[in-house]
Amino acid sequence: MKIIKYNKQFIDNIDIKSVSSALKEGLITNGKFVNRFENRLKKYLKVKNVISCINGTAGLDLAFRSIDLNKDDIIIMPSINFIASYSMAHKTGATIFLTDVDPLTGQMTPQNLIDCIKKNKIKKIKAVVTMYLGGYPENITEFFNLKKKYSFYLIEDACHAFGASYKYKNKKFKIGSCEHSDLAVFSFHPVKTITTGEGGAVATNNFIISKKLRMLKNHNILRKNNYWTYDISSISCNYRLSDINCALGITQLKKINRFIKNRKKIYHYYINKMKNIPDFIQLPKYKNLDNSSYHLFLVNINIKKLKCDKKKLFFYLNKKGIYPQFHYIPIYKFSFYKNKTYKFHGAENYFNNTISIPIYFGLKKNEQDFIIKNMLKFIYRKKN
Repeated sequence: MKIIKYNKQFIDNIDIKSVSSALKEGLITNGKFVNRFENRLKKYLKVKNVISCINGTAGLDLAFRSIDLNKDDIIIMPSINFIASYSMAHKTGATIFLTDVDPLTGQMTPQNLIDCIKKNKIKKIKAVVTMYLGGYPENITEFFNLKKKYSFYLIEDACHAFGASYKYKNKKFKIGSCEHSDLAVFSFHPVKTITTGEGGAVATNNFIISKKLRMLKNHNILRKNNYWTYDISSISCNYRLSDINCALGITQLKKINRFIKNRKKIYHYYINKMKNIPDFIQLPKYKNLDNSSYHLFLVNINIKKLKCDKKKLFFYLNKKGIYPQFHYIPIYKFSFYKNKTYKFHGAENYFNNTISIPIYFGLKKNEQDFIIKNMLKFIYRKKN
């Protein structure tokens, strides 16, 4: 039986040749491929500084440390996200507040953020993390206006959204241009828009923050008058991305428009096939859909109306060789989270009903039809 996973990478011979050429270089770390990749990312994003790192989680850690987030600070983030943002903020000792999210998109809205601030009577905020779940960037300038009002650092968790963009005053900006944020963090994991194997990057237009980021990703080493003398003012990590990874990233970046165009085509094919059963399927409505990276295809199924739970749908599809996914379990549901009674209506609705079904470059038409056919078969069987 053929297995169809929710996402996977696409690697061709051009990628393989690029990685092979990097392996033949004298330096396979801190070499020319790292510089080349970072420069090409800068040019693509139209941002002043890009710092590569070993993964998106490291990028979030670097972002938080570059703004000196510590135990005396408050940071706010959405309750629906991969655990990395919470884990890295928790590591700093900062006080973390979670917000509710939109029940269909799973994203924090500006109103969710305002509600969190008012409900918890928060006076001073060090940072807010936004997250473009599925690769659909929403409310960017609205969050930027709140940043100006409350004077916090705005960090975009853009790990799903590399290649996405948005329009403001008839001008188009790439996610990662940091025109309306302080920092943006990306992931180049194999399931993302482009891959470096494992890898990530942090973008910023702030020169002082960029200098901190470069030092922090390299043990916080400050070089002195020669290559063998250096100082370390505080402890940090080795988050450097190798030239081998960057060589792959360079050739992957050349294909990004092709990747996104194909994902967009799959997205709209799914939409057309599912639009006739609104009583049982709801699809998120995005204001900025045409400029997305289409990392995930999120579908909200009315589980209550079908009188079953999401697990039954998963088991049914798994038997057919289809492997959808949860994105994500609300952070407050994990056993480490202290406030067990803290629940959000939007997050609960999203978690109980939303799944992500396969979408990736190379997913064939007959596979898409097979996925839809079996989803609808399950729905109609439960419906009747």
